[in-house]
Amino acid sequence: MQTVIGMMSGTSMDGVDAAVLVTDGETIERFGPTLFRPYDAAERAVLRRALAEARSLDDRTARPGALAEAETIVTDAHADAAEKLLAANPGLTADLVGFHGQTVFHAPDRLLTVQIGDGAALARRLGVPVVFDFRAADIAAGGEGAPFVPLYHQALARMAGLKGNIVIANIGGVGNITRIGADGSIAAGDTGPGNALIDDLVASRTGATMDEGGRLAAKGEVDELALSALMADPWFLEPLPKSVDRDAFSPAPVHLMPVEDGAATLAAFTASSMAGAIANAGGADVIVVSGGGAHNPTIVAMLAEATESDVRLATDLGWDGDFVEAQAFAFLAARSVAGLPLSLPETTGVPEPMRGGVLVRPD
Repeated sequence: MQTVIGMMSGTSMDGVDAAVLVTDGETIERFGPTLFRPYDAAERAVLRRALAEARSLDDRTARPGALAEAETIVTDAHADAAEKLLAANPGLTADLVGFHGQTVFHAPDRLLTVQIGDGAALARRLGVPVVFDFRAADIAAGGEGAPFVPLYHQALARMAGLKGNIVIANIGGVGNITRIGADGSIAAGDTGPGNALIDDLVASRTGATMDEGGRLAAKGEVDELALSALMADPWFLEPLPKSVDRDAFSPAPVHLMPVEDGAATLAAFTASSMAGAIANAGGADVIVVSGGGAHNPTIVAMLAEATESDVRLATDLGWDGDFVEAQAFAFLAARSVAGLPLSLPETTGVPEPMRGGVLVRPD
């Protein structure tokens, strides 16, 4: 067993999640402490510029313009998060770090996924081996390169002793699911929007970073015509596994609405697209919701209504739903150094179980 710090900066770009996991990459011995290091407004502004500039990339290693500045910000923020986590827990030492970095563009149809963050610089600063660049091998082999948490979801479900057809749903900037069938089968994929469209709407209208507690959406009315227009995207007809970029869906149908109605309609878009993916994967007896969307009761209630399933929050099972993805990259780092696959044909569409990640050691 290794003590691993996993770190994740999601597509919502609110900050860095850091979590300790004791694992061998196959089982979970125990959860460790966690820490959230937010991005400040100036850092988020640079990251948003990097998102816009990354759309023109055809070389995943290129760092023109704001991308170079953003990579430094991402690396330093992750180092800061790890250092603060260690300082807050005297006696804690890490054997390994799993460093996802910040996705700024994801286009598997172009064999391209771009995560910024300097793994070698992070290893030097922390004095600990770092595994990073988790998705590249999967994309190069023809996979979707996402989602990358299903094998960790499977380990969590086993640890919790969940029975029946189980879906673990992560609602971050993008939504994704892992379905673990009662027969042991696994299916996974992105489902469409998570929080990103809502966050962007609220930020543009109010200056806030999110719809805190789903309160705006709860006050609004869902515009069914706008929801139908949003759901008409042909991407939703594609079978799992599949993945999608944070900015793949246009929020144009809600642009002229009051912010409350726009938030309600976009919340319904998240829930409806996720419910459709779950149904197409075979349905669920139990759905466990993690990620930032678990803090939005409006989305959670809409998902429960749309699926007629037993919907629980990750916290109901003793998991820290805000840090499941950070823990997942600790788990995947341990799998990477053990030479175990990080993705499967059933989870990303890769032709065969695929290893991945790049290990760098401190100089």
